[in-house]
Amino acid sequence: MSKETNVLLGHGAENDGIEEYDNPLPTWWLGLFYFTIVWGAVYGVHYHFIGGRSQAGEYDAEVAAFEASKPKTVATGPVSGPDAAAAGLAIFDANCVACHGPGGKGLDAAGNKSIGPDLTDATWIHGGTLADIEKTITVGVPDKGMITWGPVLGEEKIKQVAAYVHAAGGGQ
Repeated sequence: MSKETNVLLGHGAENDGIEEYDNPLPTWWLGLFYFTIVWGAVYGVHYHFIGGRSQAGEYDAEVAAFEASKPKTVATGPVSGPDAAAAGLAIFDANCVACHGPGGKGLDAAGNKSIGPDLTDATWIHGGTLADIEKTITVGVPDKGMITWGPVLGEEKIKQVAAYVHAAGGGQ
């Protein structure tokens, strides 16, 4: 770059007559440019090495804060009895009727075969004990289209639905 200002570079013939001047950049612009380079280097060193922060650390902190904000569930023993089955019926009606039909009979409201199997007969694909039913509800059956209900319902509601299904007549 030359120190002179207003010097034509001579490209006018190649650029449809538009002339280009070889003027130096303003000092304030160069100062700002060099400052951003230095700032980026200092910030990068501080962020990664001195400050101890990272995306992985921020993610772990957010996950820990979320886990702390969730209500704590107390692990209980097996849920059974008429109260658990009644609570399970309400949960079943809200979530399971679409696939297993009313009452879990495997028929829709019009009497046609529903998507899910009959839960009131003695034939159980994944086991008909209370523990087997809880496991099937918790992990689902993705191959057959049943979603994993564990994260959606939680342990207590799964036990209630399992108690209802078990009491509906099909459980072993």
